[in-house]
Amino acid sequence: MPTLSIVIPAYNEGKTIHLILDKIKAVQLLQNMQKEVIIVNDFSKDNTEEAILQYQANNPDLPIQYHKQPKNMGKGAALRRGIELATGELVIIQDADLEYDPEEYNLLLQPVLDGFADVVYGSRFMGGKPHRVLFFWHTLGNKFLTFLSNFFTDLNLTDMETCYKMFKSDIIKSIRLRENRFGFEPEVTAKIGKLYRKKNIRIYEVGISYYGRTYAEGKKINWKDGVRAIYCILKYNLFYRKDVS
Repeated sequence: MPTLSIVIPAYNEGKTIHLILDKIKAVQLLQNMQKEVIIVNDFSKDNTEEAILQYQANNPDLPIQYHKQPKNMGKGAALRRGIELATGELVIIQDADLEYDPEEYNLLLQPVLDGFADVVYGSRFMGGKPHRVLFFWHTLGNKFLTFLSNFFTDLNLTDMETCYKMFKSDIIKSIRLRENRFGFEPEVTAKIGKLYRKKNIRIYEVGISYYGRTYAEGKKINWKDGVRAIYCILKYNLFYRKDVS
């Protein structure tokens, strides 16, 4: 059976990692697709490792690959490692917190399994799904970054910064990724945009839910990451043409 590789970067998520794994375990994928979970622990300082290993021991029916980074290297580096380890035909990114609902994997899978899409983004800003009301300036910044990204890629995405991105495995593995922190989102979008122009890959967007966290609840991204995102949009759209094949 075809397999969906679920790549989870984890940093200090000991309190919630078992909850997201429970949700992943419970979801029934379309066409009885199999699940492969790849967790990359970014050298957490809390009990993330203990929580993962205990979950592995207690749930042998959920295939989990576990990798621990040798030092704290950032979300982008963790995703890069997880993508390298993925063996499934499709790859999806899943944060270790509870902001995104694995029950919605099938929303992203549908256009791929129907033969229409090669890459699917889950948008928090389209459709009628639940969306927690939080930070005005974050939303404004997100929309600006998406606009700037679209300006260079000539795509019409509504949510470039979304966590939920699903790729055919051969496509994401053909891209050389460089960013170590939250620059992964604009970098991968810039390079997917280059593949769109070079090979006419098919990119779709579907509406998803968003159960956002406050900083008190563990949110990590800040304004410095927004500045870095602008830099990454310019950097990877204007240069690094050889990073896609």
